[in-house]
Amino acid sequence: MVFFIDTTMRDTHQSLLATRFRTRDLLEIADMIGRAGFYSLEVRGGATFDAAIRSLKEDPWKTS
Repeated sequence: MVFFIDTTMRDTHQSLLATRFRTRDLLEIADMIGRAGFYSLEVRGGATFDAAIRSLKEDPWKTS
């Protein structure tokens, strides 16, 4: 059996999309990715908080 792990949410902050994907953008696609049937999702990496705070001026701990 093959298991797939999706890293889209983590990689958006560590790739060409770095500092361009806002939290609200990720929340819009979260449910769809969750229902896609992946074995697991990797959603946080080292640049996640840095991109939100420094580049996007967002609070990554804000829940609403």
